[in-house]
Amino acid sequence: MSTKNHKKKSVLIIVENLPLPFDRRVWQECLSLRQAGYQVCAICPKGRGYEKSYEELSGIHIYRHPIVLEGKGITGYLLEYSSALFWEFILAARIWKKHGFEVIQACNPPDLIFLIAIIYKYLLGKKFIFDHHDINPELYLAKFGRKDLLYRLMILLEKMTFSAADYSIATNESYKKIAIERGGMDGDRVFVVRSGPSLERFKPVPPNPAWKNGREYMVGYVGVMGCQEGLDHLLEAVGIVIQQKKRTDIQFVLVGGGTELEKLKMLCADMGFNDYVTFTGRVPDHVLAEVLCTADVCVNPDIANEMNDKSTMNKIMEYMALGKPIVQYDLTEGRRTALDASLYARPNDIVDFAAKITSLLSNPELRKRMGNFGINRVREELHWGIESVKYLEVYKLVLQVEKSDSIYKHHTLVDQG
Repeated sequence: MSTKNHKKKSVLIIVENLPLPFDRRVWQECLSLRQAGYQVCAICPKGRGYEKSYEELSGIHIYRHPIVLEGKGITGYLLEYSSALFWEFILAARIWKKHGFEVIQACNPPDLIFLIAIIYKYLLGKKFIFDHHDINPELYLAKFGRKDLLYRLMILLEKMTFSAADYSIATNESYKKIAIERGGMDGDRVFVVRSGPSLERFKPVPPNPAWKNGREYMVGYVGVMGCQEGLDHLLEAVGIVIQQKKRTDIQFVLVGGGTELEKLKMLCADMGFNDYVTFTGRVPDHVLAEVLCTADVCVNPDIANEMNDKSTMNKIMEYMALGKPIVQYDLTEGRRTALDASLYARPNDIVDFAAKITSLLSNPELRKRMGNFGINRVREELHWGIESVKYLEVYKLVLQVEKSDSIYKHHTLVDQG
């Protein structure tokens, strides 16, 4: 096992919903810790393109476990989460024996990883940081639409996670409020660290007109193809644009993979829009950047519900980092993030969503102004270089390293944004 001095700079990060390095936020956190001199081990699931049980990338020790079943329905999620928790227990013990660690960082969903953290916290004196990515009770509502026994269980697990954590990292102010009011945490132990894009990773590249499929304009989307992402709303908006507004000069390119991808492709075919909509599936970073840089407008069709209203979508800041004007529904955190970089349709009003797309495409000066606002906001206030300073200061606090004023300076800067 590592020496005592080395162990004090050793971290175990556990994430269940995406593999590394595919999970952009968690991978940026891993890299920031490694660059700051920490030894970093991470536990995550396997996924397409990430099948190795162990590998070391950029100095990060990545341990991956199998996923028995991707969650579809309550039974599916229970099987997936129980299987993942089993493997996380096994791999955490293996990492403890081989590498040692002083801090466990749990990245939800689900809110079950605290069960591993409390063993090492209360028996071995290790520290526990909760990196709050998703509000699971609201996620359950978005998927199943009921406040039943399982919903109440989600509330309980969330509260137990906050109770066990030494510090909590929130992705935005709405999440911080939940940590304090519903989770019972002291405000001085909750810090907002946004999922800002890396300026090194998100750089504008030359557009590729081939993505426009011979049409004058292009609308881009990037994100998970899941049931709560509002892609059905987007396809209905495509129908309004083509059939009602008679706009046959617009190509829609949708980047991403997920459990609903094939269903969305079939829906698009049934609607007769295959020639106007391109589904790319998952693509490498350089293709993603090329698609977004070719787009004239980017969209976020996340439907208005309790979860999406309080959540910050990574795609919004990624669009902004590439200088793209945005159309989205008028949701609290979406507006707080994008401000003047976006037009806001009435919540869940597909007709208004389609109208915002066509009006923005018809106004090149507005598109340019919105794009410039977005890229400047990311570069000056929201990129990961700023957020990583706050993130690393949380580790200084939890390990009782000498404090720096930078956390308070950057905390104020971003929150006022």
